[in-house]
Amino acid sequence: FTEFDILKNYQKSFESSELGRIHSLFPFSSIARKMGLKDSPLGRKGYFSATGKIALMVLKSYTGLSDRHLIEHLNGNIHFQLFCGILIDPSHPVTNYKIVSAIRQELAEKLDMDAFQCILAEHWRPYLENLHVCMTDATCYESYMRHPTDLKLLWESVEWLHRHLCEDCRILGVRRPRNKWGDVSRAYLAYSRKRRRKASRSRMLKRRLLNLLEKLLYQTGRLHADHKGQLEHTSDYHRRLSVIRKAFKQQKQLFAGRKDVRDRIVSIDRHYVRPIVRGKETKPVEFGAKVNNIQVDGISFIEHLSFDAFNEGIRLKECINLQQRLMRRKVTAVAADSIYASNANRKFCTEKGIATSFVRKGRAAKDEELRRILRSELSRERATRLEGSFGTHKQHYSLAKVRARNRKTEILWIFFGIHTSNAVLMAEKVKNRQIQAA
Repeated sequence: FTEFDILKNYQKSFESSELGRIHSLFPFSSIARKMGLKDSPLGRKGYFSATGKIALMVLKSYTGLSDRHLIEHLNGNIHFQLFCGILIDPSHPVTNYKIVSAIRQELAEKLDMDAFQCILAEHWRPYLENLHVCMTDATCYESYMRHPTDLKLLWESVEWLHRHLCEDCRILGVRRPRNKWGDVSRAYLAYSRKRRRKASRSRMLKRRLLNLLEKLLYQTGRLHADHKGQLEHTSDYHRRLSVIRKAFKQQKQLFAGRKDVRDRIVSIDRHYVRPIVRGKETKPVEFGAKVNNIQVDGISFIEHLSFDAFNEGIRLKECINLQQRLMRRKVTAVAADSIYASNANRKFCTEKGIATSFVRKGRAAKDEELRRILRSELSRERATRLEGSFGTHKQHYSLAKVRARNRKTEILWIFFGIHTSNAVLMAEKVKNRQIQAA
């Protein structure tokens, strides 16, 4: 039975590989039970088991491949198949690459970050050191979208509305209402081709787009009212139409000179994304999910994730409480940048006896030299390990531009990207611990 011997050799080589070590560090069964995923005995058997679906998401983050390429590699790579707990017949490979997207959507509906991070922390805690040191910082994991401008947003809205208005008139067999679509579309095309764009021309074009969008919204509303019940539109159509109406109101306020527009829409497709002002020299504004992370011995956990801008400086207490809940150890040292160094946070840390990396205020203590050394060490560790982990997530785990298509799958994408990076680090820690024990 040589074929069984070959499979056994593949299993041994898988267990000794980095992929096999990562697989052993993920409690797939516990996460699947917490998600409520079950292998149904009824109906046609699926390609992936409950644990295999979670493993597939980890594998996608680990490889950084697209859905199509991931399935192609899965068909021909025995280690990938062992990681997901399946064996694919070479004569009947998996051809539906959209199964990855379907699984991602299924898991996104059942994601509970707090519960899953508790499971991971429980599994990884025995291999971690310095559980009393909390490092925290925030970053933005940008969404994969074109750089938003007011003119692009208005043009997308106008183009979508005009296309569906023409389609509805064709279905009803009525004449299309008159508007300035032809003139404005030619003006926008001419404007787009110019390399140097004057502010006066931009404002004039924006006024024309706003007028045309208002006319199209009115004509669409009249068409729906006059032919009620004769048109069948999907829920996605009505959702996008409501987003366009809201975006039109916001753009009209901005054109009138108002600055404090709340919940500003920057994309019709990703209406949940908000501009996040980061103040960086090369990229002052980013568009995506802002995440406040804590880090324990190089392992990152998500403390707070939001697509709306928030001040991470007021979340230091939550960061400390999260680490103490995950690690079951009292925090005695905190490393954070200056935005966390508010008077309220300083007072809280002093009352709890927590040393910080904040710049000293007031008179020097008797042991000031020791405190200065501790502050310097905490600041250095935070700047190298924590901020360095952000770059690692974005460069190697598909988080530079998150390509998910909706809010829930984008959160799932970020979650698995961060914890797949953690698993790679944990594999190295476990390997070093075994070498030291030997």
